Amino acid sequence: MTVQMELSRILIRELNDYQLIELREMDGDRAFPIVIGLPEAQAIERRLKGVEIKRPQTHELMASVIETLGGELMSITINDLADHTFFASLDVRKETGEILHIDARPSDAIALGIARDVPIYVEEHVLEGALADDD
Repeated sequence: MTVQMELSRILIRELNDYQLIELREMDGDRAFPIVIGLPEAQAIERRLKGVEIKRPQTHELMASVIETLGGELMSITINDLADHTFFASLDVRKETGEILHIDARPSDAIALGIARDVPIYVEEHVLEGALADDD
């Protein structure tokens, strides 16, 4: 079972090697952080603020490739957690209707998803594991 989440907060500290984003349950109280790199945090922040850039970055390139090949990004799913590392998929619908689940880092998936305004889902077992790690 998946739980719909939203990006509730992004914390950028340019002097650190890592940044934080927080996902919060849409219809509940649960939330957890994901550690990401500075470039990904900046890309997410740019997208949230609607800042246009002159040349496509990696996430814009990926969106363009998906669309050019006839696909449509339907959602992002954080689907696993192992050794304090989150795993995600880009859930892409092909022209045939088939849904592909393409392996991705959560930070890249979320940066791409924010631009396309697609839902973010987290598998229940991942959410439970993330909350257990916070204790």
